[in-house]
Amino acid sequence: MSDLLRETASRCSNWGKWGPHDERGTLNYIKPETIVQAAGLVKRGAVFSLAVPFDSKGPQTGNHPRRFNPIHRMMLTGGDYSSGAVKLPGGVGFSDDMIIMPTHCGTQWDALSHCFVEGQMYNGYDANEISSQGARRNGIEKMANGVVARGVLVDMPRLKNVPWLEPGYGISIADLDAAIQAEHVDVRTGDALLVRTGHIAMCRDKGAWGDYAGGDAPGLAFDTAEWVHRREIAAVATDTWGMEVRPNQVPGALHPLHQVFLPFMGLLVGEIFDLDTLADDCASDGVYEFLFVAPPLPITGGVGSPINPLAIK
Repeated sequence: MSDLLRETASRCSNWGKWGPHDERGTLNYIKPETIVQAAGLVKRGAVFSLAVPFDSKGPQTGNHPRRFNPIHRMMLTGGDYSSGAVKLPGGVGFSDDMIIMPTHCGTQWDALSHCFVEGQMYNGYDANEISSQGARRNGIEKMANGVVARGVLVDMPRLKNVPWLEPGYGISIADLDAAIQAEHVDVRTGDALLVRTGHIAMCRDKGAWGDYAGGDAPGLAFDTAEWVHRREIAAVATDTWGMEVRPNQVPGALHPLHQVFLPFMGLLVGEIFDLDTLADDCASDGVYEFLFVAPPLPITGGVGSPINPLAIK
């Protein structure tokens, strides 16, 4: 671990902040009163799904050696009944299906057990608590009822008057501050910060995912870690595969911002969020805050979860 990483992690650490046994991290910033306030942002009843479709056309194109797009298989179909292969009384029939997928292949949350540094994950838990049976500590199920918050969208391409940020662009503290000022919104304790880079829009324009999953990408610069920490943000999500800028900005470090956000800060991190339609609506009505609802599946011991996050205005 480099000196820069170690110093930043130390300044941003939340170990022990919510007690020695905490496994929820920054979701502790979300209080009942903040949820009530967030619910009050619903004025029109407009609902925006921020998920990409979970299907064989998803963003995984072979760049990651262990991730693939969802595989959807039918277990019972209409043909099974019409052919007589399956019979039930009274002519009734039921279809059934199954999904095989990595939890991180599409729109998803990273659990606090997803990343560990020097043998330790969030709140000092031993990385050996993650075994072939799953994560005994910091599993995604610990967050199943905690992701209801005020959401704030930061639309960086619109701020810069470009269709998308180019791969390799690091979103700086100055960028975040400028966007928030331009949108006439603030960032508060317990917020979910959604950062649009336009990377999915770029893929749509090109008609292919290309190296979206694993290649160079725009994203948060490393020095935004302390900005996020100071504002006591509950969750951060982007429309990119890895959330932070790639190539990474700390020499010799793989996903350095992940190394600070997850194991030290205990921050919920979301990736592959489709923010384009929401961004168009926010630009239209000038409102960049909304009720944000995005609970993970309570996968016991899971180190991540697919989700269908909703922004409600």
